[in-house]
Amino acid sequence: MVYITSWDEFVDRSVQLFRADPESTRYVMKYRHCDGKLVLKVTDNRECLKYKTDQAQEARKMEKLNSIFFTLMSRGPDADISDGTGKEQMDTQPTKKGRGRKQ
Repeated sequence: MVYITSWDEFVDRSVQLFRADPESTRYVMKYRHCDGKLVLKVTDNRECLKYKTDQAQEARKMEKLNSIFFTLMSRGPDADISDGTGKEQMDTQPTKKGRGRKQ
């Protein structure tokens, strides 16, 4: 097992690992509240990449990685992930109005 200290390197190598063998690659998140540690693991049974953090602000980075993997899993390993968000037109949808009184 390899703990990678750089977030960007972890993301790049994880995406490469998934694109090399999408059928057997797994992505696991583990959070221990008592320690306040988050461990992310990507493996394909031959190579195992791990990233460990105790910083709360890195949760946003984890969400970004989730969206990258969701994009790769749903659109295929050759999908474009250059924007890093994995969402298409989510911002253009109209907001729902409340159930309050009409005036």
